[in-house]
Amino acid sequence: MKIDLIWAFLFFSSLTTMAQETQKKVYLSPEDVETLSGIIATAYDGISGEAGTSRQLERMRTLYAPHAIISKNTLIEGKPSREVLTLEEFYSGMGDLRESGFFEEEINREVRIFGTIAHVWSSYRIRNSKNGPILRRGINSIQLQYKDNRWWILSWIWDAERAGNKIPASYDAY
Repeated sequence: MKIDLIWAFLFFSSLTTMAQETQKKVYLSPEDVETLSGIIATAYDGISGEAGTSRQLERMRTLYAPHAIISKNTLIEGKPSREVLTLEEFYSGMGDLRESGFFEEEINREVRIFGTIAHVWSSYRIRNSKNGPILRRGINSIQLQYKDNRWWILSWIWDAERAGNKIPASYDAY
């Protein structure tokens, strides 16, 4: 019985140590999540990068609440459609972005907060290189919750600008 307790203690101690080491590898600065500006800037920064470079996916995972979803609006045969993704599905589909380079930059933000929830409308533009030509633009709709002294992203959905779906002037630029 005593030996079983010792083995159980050692096993759970090693799990705690492994979890702490994993957290150290994925450094999340308090500035990344204490404010809405911090978490939004960290999300844009984490997805962006030059061609051939890896993205900060482990850091990005720390921004999202458990069971968060990412949705993208698309057109299928000219009709609006929506694809709902888990974080892992979204990240696994990022291979093309790593190969071509991808920089998403916020160009405007509108925020509404009530209690511990926030809704952020974040207009964006996308380039293949940091200072390259703008390839497309759109609006991200981001829902967040303030919990445990930090913000958590609950959901992120976007739609791209296109003919008949222009970014309204009020969302266009700072």
